[in-house]
Amino acid sequence: MRTDRCANPSPSQKWFGLSLQALVVLSRQEGISPSCDIARKLQSEATLLRKIMAKLAKENILETREGRDGGYKLKKRAEDLTLAEVYKALQMEEAVCSGMRLAAGDHPFGEKLETAFNEIKDELDRKVLEVLGNYTIADLAAKVD
Repeated sequence: MRTDRCANPSPSQKWFGLSLQALVVLSRQEGISPSCDIARKLQSEATLLRKIMAKLAKENILETREGRDGGYKLKKRAEDLTLAEVYKALQMEEAVCSGMRLAAGDHPFGEKLETAFNEIKDELDRKVLEVLGNYTIADLAAKVD
């Protein structure tokens, strides 16, 4: 049983994790991969995965093919696709420390703290993108070989 802070991920955090897993799967495939095959590999719901993949396709990370022989394919090499690009493509709305801001409250003291929290949050967001920019889908794929 996991007891870390990520044991109960938010929906947006789950989307990010699933998208990275799906992209690793796609990085190992030649040609088009159907969403049902990817979902089976990830033990995830195909409908949820299709929503995530549609967002990635809209942001030019994936190629899509509709119909019976449809599916997904990476638009660029896994070595050139950073985790930061995926993070930004999904427009992760829930920042690492959004809970900090939400806890500040709607009173004078809380409003002052919220300003301070916003500065910290902005720095954290920049650092998250910086760290994610150091890794590619190929790097993740290599770790699970």
